[in-house]
Amino acid sequence: MDARDLERLVTLAMPFGKYKGRLMADLPGHYLNWFAREGFPPGEIGRLLALMQELDHNGLRPLLDPLRARADLSARPASTR
Repeated sequence: MDARDLERLVTLAMPFGKYKGRLMADLPGHYLNWFAREGFPPGEIGRLLALMQELDHNGLRPLLDPLRARADLSARPASTR
């Protein structure tokens, strides 16, 4: 796992499916578990879904909170920071 992958989870939206447009870090556990059972798609999206499923399964979602806060801060216009 690359630390940048964790940052991608809080900044990248799901590009397809039922939860299209939702941040990868916000995907529900049952959806991630479905991918774990049925197979993750190839490439970066599959790798990130697998990582998110692992974090969710092991109760480690709170590890993303500092990254989420940093991503929220960097998304704001400089005049409001």
